[in-house]
Order: sequence, then structure tokens, then C-alpha cells
Amino acid sequence: MKEQNYKNHRRLVAGYHGLTFFISVALLVLSIYSLYASLKDHYDLRYSVMFFLTAILFNLMFYYARSFALKAQDRAIRAEENLRHFVLTGKLFDKGLKTSQILALRFAPDEEFPDLTAIALKDNLNNDAIKQSVKNWKADHYRV
Repeated sequence: MKEQNYKNHRRLVAGYHGLTFFISVALLVLSIYSLYASLKDHYDLRYSVMFFLTAILFNLMFYYARSFALKAQDRAIRAEENLRHFVLTGKLFDKGLKTSQILALRFAPDEEFPDLTAIALKDNLNNDAIKQSVKNWKADHYRV
């Protein structure tokens, strides 16, 4: 597996982020056109409305399937990193740390983690600045 770093850590799945997104948006556009054509030509609206509602449903499912999975992963990562912080420092995370900061801190190795956590909290670093501050990147190959 290729070594992970700041520049290549983002993961895009072509079938989901590309193909599925394109198909769901195309379905929505075509359903809107179908509904418009039915209204304009005074056709029976039942099938056009069903097509439109199906397209809306698929787009909502596309969005929520991803957001629910990410939220569950964020909770797991937050708990894992809080435990790691406790093991390394004897203290839980400060309540002022945002979830986005904690998610970025997971890439810091144990040697850098406590100091980078303190800096992130003190300077209110955003997740991108935290990731760029990591000197020896700790890969996360389990994030989807």
C-alpha cells in the first residue's frame, strides 16, 4: 500500500463519489424535465411525479447514507483519540477541542500527539493546519 501523507490522505471512491453521484443527479435532472414536459403538454402527471419523487428519494439516500456513516466514524475516532490522549497524558481531551480538530489529530504519531493537541487548542488551529503540522504522518487506512 502506498505511504499515506497530507497530500494523498483523502480517499475518493470512483463508484460512489463519481458514478453514483453522477447517476443520481442525472436522474433528478431528467425527472424535472419529465415533470415539466408533462405539465406543458397536459399529460397524465402520475408517472412524472413518481419519477420525480423517486429521484428526490435517491438523492436524499445518497446524501444521508454518506453523512450517517461519516458521523458514526467521527464518533469512533473521537473515542479512540480520547483514549490515546488519556494513555499518553493521563488526562482526557479538553472540552474546547472540536471534533474536526480531533479528526485531524489522529494523523499525529504518539510522539507529536500531546504537544500538537495543546497547540491546536491554544491557537484554535483548523483541521487543515493541524494536518500540515504533523511531521511524521500516521496513516489511517480504515476511514471510508
